[in-house]
Amino acid sequence: MSAFRLSATDGAARAGVLATAHGEIATPVFMPVGTKASVKTLTPAEVAGLGAQIVLGNAYHLHFRPGDALIAELGGLHRFMGWAGPILTDSGGFQVFSLRDTLLGIDDDGVRLRNVYDGAASLFSPELAVEIQRNLGSDIAMCLDQVPPPGVDRAELVEAVRRTTAWARRQRRCERAPGQLAFAISQGGTDPELRRRSVEELVELDFDGNAIGGLAIGEDRGLMFETTDRVAMLLPADRPRYFMGIGDPEGILEVIEAGVDLFDSVLPTRTARTGAAITWQGRRNLRNARYARDPEPLEPGCDCPACTGYSRAYLRHLVTQNELLGLRLLSAHNLRFLLELTRRAREAIERGSFEAYKRDCLERLSTWDR
Repeated sequence: MSAFRLSATDGAARAGVLATAHGEIATPVFMPVGTKASVKTLTPAEVAGLGAQIVLGNAYHLHFRPGDALIAELGGLHRFMGWAGPILTDSGGFQVFSLRDTLLGIDDDGVRLRNVYDGAASLFSPELAVEIQRNLGSDIAMCLDQVPPPGVDRAELVEAVRRTTAWARRQRRCERAPGQLAFAISQGGTDPELRRRSVEELVELDFDGNAIGGLAIGEDRGLMFETTDRVAMLLPADRPRYFMGIGDPEGILEVIEAGVDLFDSVLPTRTARTGAAITWQGRRNLRNARYARDPEPLEPGCDCPACTGYSRAYLRHLVTQNELLGLRLLSAHNLRFLLELTRRAREAIERGSFEAYKRDCLERLSTWDR
């Protein structure tokens, strides 16, 4: 029986509920990223207070520091980081792409690399990815996959699809933590035939959910959305769909319209660390001198701590003086913005008015600095 149930559809856009061991998640849902068991600058209580239902952790980083066995000894990732709600853990597959300068080789056994902490040679196998996530005790565990960089020749894409399926087949047989859901990840770049092949092979393995991987890594944006539309239509309607790594407002609306249920990004907290805020008027760079005497709230009508308690002038002061409070307040605002954008998208789907909601949002976001 699937842990996911649909509650409404509007075109391809979907609203649903995903049941996990640590509570139900109303979808579509944006997931804040806490790579090392922390959403940067914010406490778990603050993240929950902003409206987050689920957060992410990363198997690669937590395996090496502080160690997944240690986290298991201390009661699992939920207890370790003080987060009571659901957690999704990435397998480390994205590090095959993002840390490819550390790679020593990839073969059917797994990924050989020098880890970023002490440079030691390590083998990240599909079985190890499952073991790490079992120790962490996450609610959703991702399969280890091979993420080829954009622009590689078709032969390399074919091999990545073949290997990703082979690894998924091995991981499907591995023991998971009690109640832990497992998601497969399709590959194939923007090649329609390879994407179809990848999806069909993985769907046959009957995972609890399916992710669209290998996109938002530098390929043409239009092709990315076309591929997302195409892949989402191939995925089972009774299983959750996850687009890995998108967090700009336009991108969120596009993948929701394609029928995606879950998505994540470091963008809100990373943007905050540059001294910028995501607003309906675009990306506000608080380092700009125009805000030095601006008494207005950051975003009129927003109920986040930054907007309800402080002026743009004060936020600019914090940012230009590198005060940690500035990073915290902007992180809180950016997360609240995207979480609210997504929550309202769900309401629009339930009303049958998502197309109008998306159109209105894009008109208001026309100055968004991508």
